[in-house]
Parts: sequence; C-alpha cells; structure tokens
Amino acid sequence: MSRIAGAFARIRSEARPGLVTYTTAGDPDLPRSAEILMALDRAGADILEVGVPFSDPLADGPVIQRASERALAAGGSLRAALSMIEKLRPRILAPIVVFSYANPLLRLGLDAFARQAAGAGVDGVLALDLPIEEAGGFRETLASAGIDTIFLLSPTTTDSRLRRAAELGSGFLYGISRLGVTGARARVASGAEALVGRIRAHSAMPIALGFGISRPEHVAEVCAYADAAVVGSALVSVIAEGGRRPDLITRVEHYVQWLRGASALNAHA
Repeated sequence: MSRIAGAFARIRSEARPGLVTYTTAGDPDLPRSAEILMALDRAGADILEVGVPFSDPLADGPVIQRASERALAAGGSLRAALSMIEKLRPRILAPIVVFSYANPLLRLGLDAFARQAAGAGVDGVLALDLPIEEAGGFRETLASAGIDTIFLLSPTTTDSRLRRAAELGSGFLYGISRLGVTGARARVASGAEALVGRIRAHSAMPIALGFGISRPEHVAEVCAYADAAVVGSALVSVIAEGGRRPDLITRVEHYVQWLRGASALNAHA
C-alpha cells in the first residue's frame, strides 16, 4: 500500500476529518521551510503538499503569489524542493505531494523529474495547469516511477473530463470548491458538496477539497462529504505573518493543531 493510500485508509478507519496542508518550498527560506514541513507532520497533517515556487503562478491569489516571490528570492526552485524533500523524507511520516505548474517539470524533463522525485521519496504530483487531455504520457512516466498523479477538478469540469481524471488519476482527486484564484474565504463555497457528489459518481478514489478553507469549522463541514480538506493560503498567511519571528515554527504547529483538534471535536459531536 502506498503512503497516500495508507493515509486515507487511516482517516477512514478513524472516522475523522482528513487534513492536507500546502506550503511553498523555500518560504520564507529553505532551512525554515524544512522546519515547517516537520512541524506540520508533528501537528498531524495527513498529507503535505509542497509547492514549487514559480514566477507566474496565475491560478494563485496574492498570498501564495507572494510566497512564491519570497521563495524564489531565497533560492527556491524545483531542484531545491526535491533536495529538501529527500533530506526530510526519513524524518516525515506523512505522504508528500509535489504541487507545481507544468513549466518547471517540463523544463527539467519528465523522465528526469520522475526519477529524481522517486529518489527523493515523493508520493504524488499535481501539475496544476496540465490539461487532462494531455496527461496520458505524464501519468505513465510517473506511474513507472511509483508516483501517483493527482488531478485538479473544478465546479465547471465536465462529466467526460471527470471520467478521464478518474481513469488516469491515482492516490486521490483534488476538488476546488470555487472558481477563481486561491485564497482564504469566510465560508465554504455553496457548490462544494455538489462537486464532491459529481466526482463520487465517477470514482471511488478519496477526494480532498480545497480553495478557501481556513478554519476548523470549514474542515469539519468539508469532511462531512469529502475525505479531507486542503488548507493552503491561510497557512501560508501564518508563515508570512510569522516572518522572522523566533516562534514561527510554533505558530505553524499550533495553527494545524487548532484546525485538527476543533474539527475532530465537531465531527464527533
């Protein structure tokens, strides 16, 4: 059983909300980015999404755009992200998913990327802007290296594309609860549950739902119908606000514990 499959099996057996966290590799700098990943693992995040900093993150809102800028200025890159993951892998229990735009992966070369990612201990890859229609070869290359290919699905994804993602995808499917760019919101999008229902009609794979989730009640609400909630921009904001403070790692750990603890209480109320 893969690490991703094992994580979702534990979530289901424990009948609790699952939590996927997103951070940008190299934000605020490479050494503390590594410390943050270890803190997320200690705090109980079920899956760690590691974003590759990119100069043109068009699907991301200002919070993650600024995180990419900070990471790039600090020497972040795809190679640096893989190197960091390789060093941390023996010390982290959670599965690690590389979250990237397609350009950095294609620039390195898919064969080279798959080989290096597998050697680093990467469990899955989500190429944010890779069309499902063009993903067959990408998926085959990753599968040959033992890495899951994860697809992003939105409220406007057609049923035919949902079916194709279910055929090609592995590990889990990532639903985005709203259209537009990433960013924390006051409430979960009203169409989120309907999207999960549409995905479940085509696939038995676990579903993680993201975009706009920032509070424990959001996690509890989403996990009433999905397997896990993804928290990205809100966590990246904690990192940005922590800046150079000596308690940055503690702040990150406490935030994830707050998300998990309160959501678990709500789920069992």
